[in-house]
Amino acid sequence: MNPFRSAVIAAGVAFGLSSVQAQEAGAPSWVFDTHTPGPCSPNGSIHGGCPPGELVRIRVVTVAGGLVRPWHIAFLPGGSDMLVSELPGSLRIVRNGQLDPAPVAGWPDPKLESRSLNSVLLHPDFERNRLLYFSYVKGRSGGDTTVALARARFDGSGLEDVEDMFVADAWGTGATAGRAEFGPDGMLYLTVGDRDAGNVTDDASYRMLAQSLANHVGKVLRLRDDGRAPADNPFVGEAGAKPEIFTYGHRNVQGIDWHPVTGEPWATEIGPMGGDELNRLVPGANYGWPLVSLGKIYNGHLASEQSWWRPGIEMPVMFWVPAISPSSLLIYDGERFPLWQGHYFIGGLSGQQLQRVAFDQPPPQLERRESMLVPLDVRVRDVRQGPDGDLYLAVERDAQLGPGSAHLAPTGSILRIEPAPETE
Repeated sequence: MNPFRSAVIAAGVAFGLSSVQAQEAGAPSWVFDTHTPGPCSPNGSIHGGCPPGELVRIRVVTVAGGLVRPWHIAFLPGGSDMLVSELPGSLRIVRNGQLDPAPVAGWPDPKLESRSLNSVLLHPDFERNRLLYFSYVKGRSGGDTTVALARARFDGSGLEDVEDMFVADAWGTGATAGRAEFGPDGMLYLTVGDRDAGNVTDDASYRMLAQSLANHVGKVLRLRDDGRAPADNPFVGEAGAKPEIFTYGHRNVQGIDWHPVTGEPWATEIGPMGGDELNRLVPGANYGWPLVSLGKIYNGHLASEQSWWRPGIEMPVMFWVPAISPSSLLIYDGERFPLWQGHYFIGGLSGQQLQRVAFDQPPPQLERRESMLVPLDVRVRDVRQGPDGDLYLAVERDAQLGPGSAHLAPTGSILRIEPAPETE
């Protein structure tokens, strides 16, 4: 199947409503042609100045539909079963390719005052202790919210012993959602946005909290599994500094992964209007927000009077103008797509795409970007490498973002990217 036919099929698809079905499984699927190491152009189309690269034909299969704004995927041991967080606040489970119609019992827990659910994580020793971790938006009287981290024991069908492990000192009324991940060092990394409630004005007073070490606003935090700060965090013992801080000067970090060879943590960060970033996280480093930004705030004015570089500020490895709103990050190291090993996969909320980024590529363009799955017209909220080496995506459709109760419409899906059979 050529990419034009894929686009035609995709244009007629609304997940859960389409009559287009995968022959073998009864679920919608699509086939796309991609090229590695090409293409050279930032929008993903083949560029005349570069070789087209080697064809990698992929099939995209719907694993499960009927989800409400799926946000984070966590695979359970021993197979393809997965937990999926829904942003409005439910935890779901997919067993044997079927979404359990009932949410997992025990979340939300009323005593936590949760306003939405972000990440769901398995403890590194989950098979023994059955512990799950949740990053979520916590509220309090008066309407303020912050980012918090909870822990619970999962018995296979429900949660027990739900309790808070950490509550960020980031109370406010601005945007809140962050992401949590366990790193290869066994520590838990939690992102907190800049909480800017005045992002349509030139008043940067709240945005400047990201530059202060006295709070958790605009930070990546590094925690032990009990919620305490590790002794080797960069600001432990520094007067007036929060010991949980790993890096600071962030606007809205939404994806973290670790390079499979170097072990370095990398992160994607959503800018305002433009200025999205891919950063290599260096312990203790300042990433500049709002002193340095290539984006504009929502009144059309520059976010920073000095858009590029100041002394002591870590600059992005890659940036996007206009925005793609990078929601998530995966650095692939599986066997199913050997040509993609070491490539960065970034979910895009703006532009409705999965972007593949590759460094150290053959001349004439050493950095390559490919915008994938654009005809599907879905916001990619999470991207994961499955136990089978395939890629799994949590996606949502823009219908959820409309007025009234549209944001609660079950138009989210889990998709799987697999090698397409040669006959397709």
